[in-house]
Amino acid sequence: MKLLAFDTSTELISIAVTRPVDGEARVWQHTGAGGAQASSALIPAIETLMAEADLAFEQLNAIAFGRGPGSFTGLRTACAVAQGLGFGAGVPLLPVDTLLAVAEEARLQQAPQAASLRVLALLDARMDELYAAPYEYADGRWQAQGEVRLCKPEQIEAQDIEALAGNVFAEYGERLPMPATMPCWQALPTAAAMLRLAPALLAAGNAVTAELALPLYIRDKVALTTEERAAAKALTSRP
Repeated sequence: MKLLAFDTSTELISIAVTRPVDGEARVWQHTGAGGAQASSALIPAIETLMAEADLAFEQLNAIAFGRGPGSFTGLRTACAVAQGLGFGAGVPLLPVDTLLAVAEEARLQQAPQAASLRVLALLDARMDELYAAPYEYADGRWQAQGEVRLCKPEQIEAQDIEALAGNVFAEYGERLPMPATMPCWQALPTAAAMLRLAPALLAAGNAVTAELALPLYIRDKVALTTEERAAAKALTSRP
């Protein structure tokens, strides 16, 4: 398949393109600074990678993008760019859960030979909270085992889980209620992971037209009030 995938849900931009070369899939990848730079850097980086792969947008079978959860600005950027490219090229879009991409990236890096695997994927949601979702890998594909949650580090539920994966361990590791023997795998939602997930997601009918491609927002509140900031500051300043 000829696919483009990109994610801007974290502090990094991740882009990947694949197409067959001499009968085998070849992948081109790019990683760069995201955050505030994502909106200006994403389209030029996509165009450069597509040129390196010698692909026109109209030749793509689908465009996959990280729909969330994650940075509000990053999710809006990815969705807007995907919609624009989808409309312009007449290509279907594939919204991919960023936590699913975290689980897949961790699997490939840490347990590529595993026939089955149960992972709790975690992403830093800022404001002292995490995004969390459980997934099970079996028969060569992933299945969600619950809804995406927004919670405090102490509130994660790791029953029937074999490993944690994500970007939260440096910040919140000591507060996670888990056995000391639980593997903690550092992972981000990469575009390459989305490319690996895409065939099964497309086969399951998850592709949408551009007007139906939407971000996945889990948190409605994006900032603390003045009173909440003052209360939090008072708590941290206590001896």
